[in-house]
Amino acid sequence: MCAFRVLTKLLNTTSYVKTSKPYQHHTLRNLILESPPSQFVKLHRLSDEDSGIIEVRLDRPDAKNAIGKEMLRGLRNVLELINQNSDANVAMIRSSVAGVFCAGADLKERRAMNQSEVKYFVNSLRSTLSFLEEIRVPTIAVIEGVALGGGLEMALACDIRICGANAMMGLPETGLAIIPGAGGTQRLPRLVGKAIAKDIIFTGRKINGIEALSMGLVNYCVAAGEAHSKALEIARVINQKGPVAIRMAKKAINEGVETDLASALVLEEDCYDQVLNTKDRLEGLAAFAEKRKPRYTGE
Repeated sequence: MCAFRVLTKLLNTTSYVKTSKPYQHHTLRNLILESPPSQFVKLHRLSDEDSGIIEVRLDRPDAKNAIGKEMLRGLRNVLELINQNSDANVAMIRSSVAGVFCAGADLKERRAMNQSEVKYFVNSLRSTLSFLEEIRVPTIAVIEGVALGGGLEMALACDIRICGANAMMGLPETGLAIIPGAGGTQRLPRLVGKAIAKDIIFTGRKINGIEALSMGLVNYCVAAGEAHSKALEIARVINQKGPVAIRMAKKAINEGVETDLASALVLEEDCYDQVLNTKDRLEGLAAFAEKRKPRYTGE
């Protein structure tokens, strides 16, 4: 299915939005997407047994998927679509360009910007990656080849990172007399610790997939070229779980780690309450008792 048909189909679905009653159904109109979809960021919805898994494909081969204004707009648009679509259970971000995940910001485009334009672009990128981190479904970064600067920051904003052994990751911004500005100075130390993050950012050095795994930067490191297969394997496992439970688990973890334990436990209780009245919880118990595979509907 082409990107435009997928976008149109997703726009016409019923979605969950936050209201006084959790997960009440509403029909949404995505005003942001009145503009044409980006040619650089394409959305592909898997079908049949993989229905519920969505792929975001970065496709700007002439610039090694460098993030410019148009690509950033496209990324934000597809993330909005996924977040509003009730049938999406897990999303994978991958590259359609061989040998590269994302080379970072488009520096050629940036050279033509004045100071205020640079600030606006970086703030927009930071906001988009924060939205990616908070998107309601689990996200998996599929890293083959180069993931530098904003490309690594994009992966850091995902829930799970899977790379090929030949992947090359880094935050080289200090070599350009700037710092990572889209979350790199904050998300990297939260993953690998302050000392390692300082080493990577201060030196701007590149690390391969095996080293990234050893320091906890990625969840899985597989043979070169097999990152997508591994990501699809993980996505399929997640796709079989209770959708509301997965969303509530993500919310509890993301928000809980940013506060004290007592407050986090209150948050966990609230998230647990959200699943108590779902049909899926009863279906899970019934399937367990009947020794069969559960049929979850997200309700």
